[in-house]
Amino acid sequence: MTWSHLARRWRVLRQTCAPKLRFYSGQQTHSPPPWRPVSALDEWVERDIRPISLRQLTFFGRTLTESRLISSANYVRTELPTRIAHRLRDIQRLPYVVVANPHLSLVYELYYKAFERFRTIPEIKTLDDNDKFCDILRRTLQEHLVVIPKLATGVLECRELVPPDVLDDFMNTLLRARISRRVIAEQHLALTETFNSPWHFPGSQDRTDLNADFVGEVFLKCNAKEVAERCGKLTQDMMRQSSGSDKIPEISVQGHLEATFPYMLSHLEYIIGELLRNSIQAVSERYKGTSERPPPIEVLICEAPQHVILRVSDQGGGIPREVLPYLWSFNKGPHSKSHLQNLGQVPAMAATMQELSVSTKRKDADKETFRESSLDSLTSRPPNLRLGIGLPMSRVYAEYWAGSLELHSLEGYGVDAFLQISKLGNKNEQVTTRASIDAV
Repeated sequence: MTWSHLARRWRVLRQTCAPKLRFYSGQQTHSPPPWRPVSALDEWVERDIRPISLRQLTFFGRTLTESRLISSANYVRTELPTRIAHRLRDIQRLPYVVVANPHLSLVYELYYKAFERFRTIPEIKTLDDNDKFCDILRRTLQEHLVVIPKLATGVLECRELVPPDVLDDFMNTLLRARISRRVIAEQHLALTETFNSPWHFPGSQDRTDLNADFVGEVFLKCNAKEVAERCGKLTQDMMRQSSGSDKIPEISVQGHLEATFPYMLSHLEYIIGELLRNSIQAVSERYKGTSERPPPIEVLICEAPQHVILRVSDQGGGIPREVLPYLWSFNKGPHSKSHLQNLGQVPAMAATMQELSVSTKRKDADKETFRESSLDSLTSRPPNLRLGIGLPMSRVYAEYWAGSLELHSLEGYGVDAFLQISKLGNKNEQVTTRASIDAV
């Protein structure tokens, strides 16, 4: 079936279905998304996505010149509309009643406007062109901070209309793609900032060790011990503040404490922060009202030739049996209704750990590895507000750079979480789902 036939069917469905649609978000009616011409989209969907690795990002940014910066800008300029076009096509393939959901419809509109914006940007030839392009990037990144809560809310509201595995695959694909777009956009913004800094130019003595540790957004010396301790302290402070109790379990870090690797620091912080927060909540709740001191949460670091593995172990009683089958699902589970209500309190979300904490605390926690991001201070949410997407999001982050995240629950005792990270930085970003990769 051609896209012209689909366009006609879309228009017919709009006329017949739109007056009957009622949504679950408290709104009585909502205008469905307008039909868009597909000819421009078809051209970009036929283009292949060009994945990158951490090593490529590092190599490119290490010897930064004006021509390389402009080359980076043109890569982002053409890659963003290509990646957005593929996701727009994914949304168009959903049943009409799902796309017409007000939250998913908003995401569709945001994506299409961004697609139109980026595909019409002319070739970048000068540094002035690049500065204007960076302004567009920053504005788009900020506009799209609503995407995660809107996606999650829309998927939860449509959970009875589409099989759950279809919605989970859709959500995983869109979140991977979102991470990929933010990675290349944030990296280019950081490279531009580096290029414009006084210490970038030869002969300058102002370049510090802090800046030498970063190439754009890639932190070359991610130390697993330091990240675990820093995330642990911040998580303990957040949980102490939200619970009003000092009965917070200690965090013990053991193993290969010198293990380092190149990584996106915000990705790693988010994963470890979510794992530690879940463990602290479980242990605190289990020992609440008792005179016993809660047992510590153990973080074991294991360094292999190609990987670094972190095991986070707690004695919080394990994952409830009714929750376990839906651990990695965005749309199913016994608490989906409460998650839907909580998402209504989160208008924007960057999916970084720093949005849960005060920036000054994070800076003070470890001044040597703090790096300001364009996402800092743009969003905030209470750390005890459970949304049901922390673990699935953490797995998406882990698998994005060809790693993995697994949980093993020992009922009545606790949970062991295993995070595996590629140590060499030579794995391409995984912009499709694991199922799609396995099917190749």
